[in-house]
Amino acid sequence: MIARLTGRFPQGPLVELGPGDDAAVVRAPDGRYAATMDLLVEGRHFRTDWSSAYDVGRKAAAQNLADVVAMGARPTALLVGFGAPPSLEVAWAEALGDGLRDECALVGASIVGGDTVGAEAITVAVTALGDLGGRPPLTRTGARPGDVVAVRGRLGWAATGLAGLSGAVEVPERFVAAHRRPEPPYAAGEEARALGATALLDVSDGLVQDLGHLARGGGVGIALASALVPLDEGVALRDALTGGEDHAFAGTFPADRPLPPEWRVVGEVVEGAGVTVDGGRVERGGWDHFGR
Repeated sequence: MIARLTGRFPQGPLVELGPGDDAAVVRAPDGRYAATMDLLVEGRHFRTDWSSAYDVGRKAAAQNLADVVAMGARPTALLVGFGAPPSLEVAWAEALGDGLRDECALVGASIVGGDTVGAEAITVAVTALGDLGGRPPLTRTGARPGDVVAVRGRLGWAATGLAGLSGAVEVPERFVAAHRRPEPPYAAGEEARALGATALLDVSDGLVQDLGHLARGGGVGIALASALVPLDEGVALRDALTGGEDHAFAGTFPADRPLPPEWRVVGEVVEGAGVTVDGGRVERGGWDHFGR
């Protein structure tokens, strides 16, 4: 099935051998690869009555491509594992493949293969590869006291949309669309590198929770100011701080480095540990994969 879905897709310039053989062959000009993998399970990460197959494909690709970009790498290829009940219509799987393909096209990446298996629930596992281009990766460990913390992209849109889909509140359609199909600002990786970022990550589980990774990685504290957090009309501050799945990017930068307006300074790196907002802790924020 994967060969059927991917064989009709164009292959990027770094793909020497695409789907159809025992394995694909993708060139790594740098000699290294950034690699990441995410898993989406029906009923846990998406619902077929809320999202189309095409939306699921776009989302599955986006969250992996964003992780590669956050490492300062150029996305080059995806491998897709697909599990589904035998009753699933082939058209659903084909629409999923279309979504994966179209999201990859935004960054010039290719789908080079994968596998299929019968499963009780629809499951999509995506592995993404990226080329570092001879440069060091952007990691979570470089933040130092005195750096500023800045974000690029939307915050709280997906969480607001999820609340709308669940019937908790009425929200504009743009937020529902953001939950179904995130729009990572893929240019952020190259921008952050050019701006001298000391650390960078993809905001997938909530700004506060993900910045906690930067704090732990650098052995520092991060102090956020709520007045600086970008809030679009209709988004609550808590959703902007703790809502996941927008796939914005957050990084730390030297304080003397001017940042373009697309990057919004939201706080600073300080001595200490953990993340604070206006001097206090945010209780139980961000996505918990095991529901605890």
